[in-house]
Amino acid sequence: MRRTIYGEDHEAFRDSVRQFVIRSVAPRAEEFIERRLIDREVWREAGRQGLLGLEVPEEYDGAAAGDYRFNAVLIEELAGVGMALASSFGIHFDVVAPYLVDLTTDEQKKRWLPPFCSGELITAIGMTEPGGGSDLAALRTTAVRDGSDWIIDGSKTFITNGYQAGLVVVAARTSPEKRAKGITLFAVEEGMPGFHRGRKLDKIGQPEADTAELFFEGVRVPAANVIGEVDRGFVAMMERLPQERLGSAVTNLAHAAAVLAETLSYVKERRAFGQAIGSFQYNKFTLADLVTKVEVTRAYVDQCVAAHAAGELTAVDAAKAKMWTAEVQNQVIDACVQLHGGYGYMKEYRVARAWADARVTRIWAGSNEIMREIVGRDLGL
Repeated sequence: MRRTIYGEDHEAFRDSVRQFVIRSVAPRAEEFIERRLIDREVWREAGRQGLLGLEVPEEYDGAAAGDYRFNAVLIEELAGVGMALASSFGIHFDVVAPYLVDLTTDEQKKRWLPPFCSGELITAIGMTEPGGGSDLAALRTTAVRDGSDWIIDGSKTFITNGYQAGLVVVAARTSPEKRAKGITLFAVEEGMPGFHRGRKLDKIGQPEADTAELFFEGVRVPAANVIGEVDRGFVAMMERLPQERLGSAVTNLAHAAAVLAETLSYVKERRAFGQAIGSFQYNKFTLADLVTKVEVTRAYVDQCVAAHAAGELTAVDAAKAKMWTAEVQNQVIDACVQLHGGYGYMKEYRVARAWADARVTRIWAGSNEIMREIVGRDLGL
């Protein structure tokens, strides 16, 4: 079915992203997996191509696209290559960008946004804590005022880009008695005394997305690094989580669709008992179901993208999109592994790596159980 949310400019942009992927990413994909890191030169090349500052004003070297559909196109094309690529770059240009564009002062914008757009400054967001999971209101990392500075103590875990990030947007508790209303956001920069990176976490999937533990031991952060208003961090996060969850939904679906397309090609070529395995009725019916499921899901996600571009996406609809696409993605890729037979369990086959890469999507950006809770509450339950 023809998609209707993208115009000529979006498709022209898609072509440029594909050229970037073909030229700078695909030839080195195996290298990134082996090194468990996306090379910084790829970040700089993405910056030179104008891919990192889609939401950033032109005066700070951004593209000022003013249309979330460009973000969605970029996410789709990156996810088609691999989850880790979309995860790593998406955290930077799709998740962190709104904090740095919407909440910062002119001085902060001048400091951070030009290198953010060029790829010289890689960013991450520090929300999740050991033992905290999706409960952002229960943060234990603290920031205590000391003169005009703040002293941050605590830790974060599962931080995508955490190993390479030069700036981390850190959520810390500044007024413990206020619970959720006492959280503030800070820009913690590489080199600040007391800011340490732990080990690069050994995940079962997405090895090339550097994910790390972060530790803050008496980190002195100047008032000039407070992002937004003091004690308004939780509100800022809640306002921006729908975009993060929508980005996850777009990623999930594009990743599943790419693996499904490759599987369709495989079942037409792979033969058993004298015929292509895709021609067996059970496999044929399975693939018919998978294709239908992906296309129907795409119709909903496209509507969410269009709604967000118009400023109308609700947190509930974003939760639905994130939850549903994660379920569909895992169902589709698991079936694709089955259709590959024993080869589907071999790491040398993309489908096996994709299966491992996809499992986390039911957990991150708010677990699917939390998404169902959001939807259920909206139903008055």
